[in-house]
Amino acid sequence: MKSKPQRQTIVVPLLAAMLLSGCAGMRAIWPSSHHHTTPPAMESEMQRPAILIYSKTNGFRHEEAIPAGITALEEIAKANGWSTFATENGAVHNTEQLSSFDAVVWHQVSGDTLDEEQKAAFRSYLKNGGGFVGIHGAGGDFKYAWDWYVETLIGAQFNGHPMGPQFQEATMRIEDRNHPATEHLGETWVRTDEWYSFEASPRGKVNVLATLDETTYSPRMKMGWLVDRDIGMGEDHPVMWYQCIGKGRAFYSALGHQASAYSEPAYRKVLEGAIRWAAGSVEPGCSQASGKANR
Repeated sequence: MKSKPQRQTIVVPLLAAMLLSGCAGMRAIWPSSHHHTTPPAMESEMQRPAILIYSKTNGFRHEEAIPAGITALEEIAKANGWSTFATENGAVHNTEQLSSFDAVVWHQVSGDTLDEEQKAAFRSYLKNGGGFVGIHGAGGDFKYAWDWYVETLIGAQFNGHPMGPQFQEATMRIEDRNHPATEHLGETWVRTDEWYSFEASPRGKVNVLATLDETTYSPRMKMGWLVDRDIGMGEDHPVMWYQCIGKGRAFYSALGHQASAYSEPAYRKVLEGAIRWAAGSVEPGCSQASGKANR
C-alpha cells in the first residue's frame, strides 16, 4: 500500500501548470465565491421523470466538456422520455424546485456554488429520496468549503491527475456488472481520459463499480524540471462508485474530462444507467436510511 501523498506538494506544481492553461486554470487558483440568490425561471410542473443538469463553476471550468456533456445528457433524456432542465444557477437548489426532479446531475461543477440555505435544501432532497449523479470535475477540487459534500456525498478527496502526458489510455477493472451503469461493460474497459487520483480509496464508504489498473498507464505528475511525482493510489484506485444517502441515491464517475467522452457509446450508457438508477427507476434501491450516509 502506498503512503498518502502530502497534498501541498502536489497542489503547488499543479497550480503552476494551471497558470499556463489560461482562464479555466486561473479560476481554479482564484475561485469565485459567487452564489445565485434568485431561482431560475422554469416550468411550474416538469414532466416526470425529470432531470436537473447543473454545471456552475466557481473553480476550474471544463470549457469543452460542459456543453458536450449537456448535449449528451439531453439526448439521453430525450431517448428515454425524461424531461430536463439545464442551468448554472445554484439557486435552483431550493426545496420547491428540487421537488420537481427525480435526479440532479452535477456536471463538471467546481468550487463553492451554493449558499448555506441551498446546501441544506440539497442535502434534505437527497436524504429524503432524491438522486445525485456527479461527473468528473464535480469531484475534482483540491479543497472544499462544504465538508459533507466531499467527505460523504463524493466520499473521496481529489489530489491530482497525470501531467506529461495528461491524457492516457488505461484499463479499468469492472468490479460490479450488476449495476445499471456498468451492466453493459465487460470485465475490463480500455479508454483514454484524464485519470483522477484521490487521497484515499472511498471503499468501505461506497460501493465500488470500477477501478484503474495502474500498471496500464503512468500515474505521474510530470512537468519538466518542476516536478516528477507519483500520484498513484496502488492496487485500489476506484474511479466509479455509488452509495445511498439516507433514502436517496448517489453515483460518482471520475471519467469525462474531454468533450469526446460524451460521444463514446459505452460512456453514454454509463451515464444513462447512472441516471436511471439515481432517479429510482431500477434496483438496487435505497428505501432504508443508511447510518453511514447520515453523518
